[in-house]
Amino acid sequence: MILFFFISLLEDSGYMARVAFIMDRIFRRFGLSGKSFIPMLIGTGCSVPGIMATRTIENEKDRKMTIMLTPFIPCGAKWPVFAMFIAAFFSDKAWIAPSLYIIGIGVAILSGIILKNTILKGEAAPFVMELPEYRIPRLKSVLIHMWNRAKAFMIKAGTIIFAASGVIWMLQSFDFSFAMVEAENSMLASIGKTIAPIFSPLGFGEWKAAVATVTGLLAKEVVVATLGILHGIGEVAEDDPTLLAGIAQSFTALSAFSFMIFTLVAAPCLAAIGAMKREFNSWKWTFITIGYQTGLAWILGTLVFQIGRAVGLG
Repeated sequence: MILFFFISLLEDSGYMARVAFIMDRIFRRFGLSGKSFIPMLIGTGCSVPGIMATRTIENEKDRKMTIMLTPFIPCGAKWPVFAMFIAAFFSDKAWIAPSLYIIGIGVAILSGIILKNTILKGEAAPFVMELPEYRIPRLKSVLIHMWNRAKAFMIKAGTIIFAASGVIWMLQSFDFSFAMVEAENSMLASIGKTIAPIFSPLGFGEWKAAVATVTGLLAKEVVVATLGILHGIGEVAEDDPTLLAGIAQSFTALSAFSFMIFTLVAAPCLAAIGAMKREFNSWKWTFITIGYQTGLAWILGTLVFQIGRAVGLG
């Protein structure tokens, strides 16, 4: 809510259009226009409105590229996951949290260069935008924007996250014959053990971590709920000592950082994927984007873990 409050201040003051103008010269080097900055800034709160904000970009190539790159900027839904791992492994390292923003921006820049030289060739469209006058933001308007976005999260928490938690609990409590079993023999464990080898090069080939990466597609916050349920915790908070102790059994500091990189770069939640489909108006481009984001996340996570292990970090 605090983040959305300050984003609303920028929007209502008239500064957002001006910073897009300022960023245009920089963004052009990566195949984007300055108008791409606005969706990316909004995406720091939530990728869904960030992706929807690309409607203001007239050039189709610029709009497609912005939709593909916006989810790389850490959104509010990813921060509970990051907070959990930072509390468990990096509580004494203040640089970890800001480094995730830097990495997200770096990945967006690198991807922009790759895309403009491959599937989205061409120069960025000329920057044309009417600059509004500066004005003092109206408190009522700012609070309404903040409340609407907070309400959207509460609806998601009461529906998608709640339902996902219930399904995860059922899957980790029963086997395929619906007999109640220990988590290690459950349906969820069987699914997790099947997909776990995919994540072994990233350092988290244990089935609980593998399952959490998949459930994170529903909503990134579900990663915390998944690991909490699998470690036998009822009410889950990112800094719960029992949860952190369980996390420490499944991860090392290096594999935890690799997991954060994967979560940062991989395909966003279903709501954001739905927004991408609406804005692309094409399943083809939606699947290309999901494949590119998840493939890049796997490659970066693997590089982080394998290079880190080679130099003796874990």
